[in-house]
Amino acid sequence: MNENLYSLFEARFPKDRNAPFLILPSGGRVAYGELELGAGRLAALLIARGVRPGDRVAVQAPKTPEMVMLYLATLKIGAAFLPLNTAYTESEIEYFLKDAEPALFVRDAQALAAEAAALAPRVETTPRAGGDLAAILYTSGTTGRSKGAMLSHRNLASNALALYDAWGFGPDDVLLHALPIFHVHGLFVALHCALLAGGPMLWLEKFDDAQVLAALPQATVMMGVPTFYVRLLANPAFDRAAAARVRLFISGSAPLLESTFAEFEARTGKRILERYGMSEAAIITTNPLDGERVAGSVGFPLPGVSLRIGGGEKTGVIEIKGPSVFSAYWRMPEKTAEEFTADGYFITGDVGSVDPDGRVWISGRAKDLIISGGYNVYPKEVELVLDELAGVVESAVIGAPHPDFGEAVVAVVVGKCEESALIAGARERLAAFKTPKRVVLVEDLPRNTMGKVQKNVLRERYKTLFAPGDV
Repeated sequence: MNENLYSLFEARFPKDRNAPFLILPSGGRVAYGELELGAGRLAALLIARGVRPGDRVAVQAPKTPEMVMLYLATLKIGAAFLPLNTAYTESEIEYFLKDAEPALFVRDAQALAAEAAALAPRVETTPRAGGDLAAILYTSGTTGRSKGAMLSHRNLASNALALYDAWGFGPDDVLLHALPIFHVHGLFVALHCALLAGGPMLWLEKFDDAQVLAALPQATVMMGVPTFYVRLLANPAFDRAAAARVRLFISGSAPLLESTFAEFEARTGKRILERYGMSEAAIITTNPLDGERVAGSVGFPLPGVSLRIGGGEKTGVIEIKGPSVFSAYWRMPEKTAEEFTADGYFITGDVGSVDPDGRVWISGRAKDLIISGGYNVYPKEVELVLDELAGVVESAVIGAPHPDFGEAVVAVVVGKCEESALIAGARERLAAFKTPKRVVLVEDLPRNTMGKVQKNVLRERYKTLFAPGDV
């Protein structure tokens, strides 16, 4: 049996290859037949360029239909796809290329497709076993050099099929796709669900609230990061009528504020479905399609996923095992060994808890844990309190070096408020050791391309906030 992921997608392509795969803002369309032909021609070109099964194809290119064709072509010939963030600098790219040693590095998928246009398309799909490498995703590297998570055909296929079922996808669905495709969310989650459904995607190069509002009346599903929903809510034109046809709004890649969840429901009458995932395992948990979606919770583990809290504590580091969990970090056997338990669970580095109903709650990253005066402080707990105070739009809590406590709790806040009032308000609901020693007011918080607040940037920015003698 050929377990090549491309074979799974190809089997789900609509019988009528003239059916649309991508619907572009210009009104143009890319049919499934064009997708298949383009992937076949690019597959032939990759082989002509010397790419062999198991080789890596590194890509740092804009979001275009040809980029999708190149991804599928890479799978089709049994090579491994290595997407790279378009914001990476030359020095960062140099590290990835040296580490992964790709057979080919592509920066212009459209130019490559133009070169392939004269070739006869490759029809055969190279046989692959389920455990063979399909993709490498490099982690952000905020605590050291980036690690390449090795994902197999089985990893990706099992997760895609689980999400297809969990979120009720079908051939009548139309997915609004405004995410980047160098990341799990846009490339594996969104794209794979649409391919398994054999339906069309409304294809936006990036998030633009005017374009999204124009596309929503044609969509049945939208996937986004929390920032997308915040920006939609800031637009007066986004109302109940604009969201009426969409059966499902999904959020991930960064925590969704409970205030955003509540405001979205009040505005549209619909509840955002929040889920939890990571590069090493794609999607791990999801709120239910049918049933209660609880603000602040990332829902329940997907079928086949075993999730536990390390150390047997109520709150601690989440550990997981399941068919979508990666096998190893690229050329890092020692790091791989460190990240797995003796009984085969992957240590995610995310701190969380599981309530009596089985719902999972994320408190933050283990590396974000603050130890102040010997006491553990979970930033998420402090942020939830701050975000409810008058004038606060959003907060990010970090630990800053302190001469007395080792680390002191610092809140970086977006909003119209005063430091003393926020500290007093937080103290009413938090123990003294959890209450921020300082509140820094800012215009906005630094974020990565997926909308996650970059706490490592904040820690560096405010590492000298406290001087000797401060209490």
